[in-house]
Amino acid sequence: MNISTILKQMLVALVVMGSVSLVPANAEEVDICSPFKDGKVDERLLARMLDAADSGYLYRIKEDTSQVGFCVSSGWTQVKGEFHDFSGGLSLMPAGNVTSSSDDQAMLIIRTASLETRSTTVENLIKGESFFNVSKYPEILFVSHRFEWTGRDSAKILGDLTVHGVTRPVTLQVTLSAIKQPGNSNIERVLVKANTTIQRSDFEMDNLPGLVSDTVTLCISVEAVRYSG
Repeated sequence: MNISTILKQMLVALVVMGSVSLVPANAEEVDICSPFKDGKVDERLLARMLDAADSGYLYRIKEDTSQVGFCVSSGWTQVKGEFHDFSGGLSLMPAGNVTSSSDDQAMLIIRTASLETRSTTVENLIKGESFFNVSKYPEILFVSHRFEWTGRDSAKILGDLTVHGVTRPVTLQVTLSAIKQPGNSNIERVLVKANTTIQRSDFEMDNLPGLVSDTVTLCISVEAVRYSG
């Protein structure tokens, strides 16, 4: 049985681009969608996430075992950056064995000030006004529109990416692995790897075109854990 069928039958996986927990570790925290409120995400989409949580179909990203980063060519080298503060999750509502679904949901928020690179000089440049401008645009946001299953354990997640105050459609290429515990029919963890390529000029970050490539690869590798409420 392929991963898409398992996830659909068992119900769900939840993602998507925030302090890496869409659901806080503190069990007393009630407002699990707070990182995505204040007009950032349509209230109807947030309601779906809350429904998934109430039904036991919510998977939160585990920060200490997850990575979100990017790489871009610059001169003779490749600059790699990693964010350490992000939140998100996956929500795949039960829908039978289908290949495409707009009911499944993925969300991710990344705090741009948490960026780290191997060079302090490069890091400060990327965080500055020429690129991310973290003081003015403190967050990167991804919100999905639909999932398209492409294989036994692969899918495309189509959605909108907001960077530097500009929103553009993107498609994440995703592989998923469902993990169960012995004697438990529930999917307890989902390992998700996703990547996409964007043009930074599409997001009005077109400085230093002769030195820094316009093509940027975004890479996400997360462990999402089922939220039990």
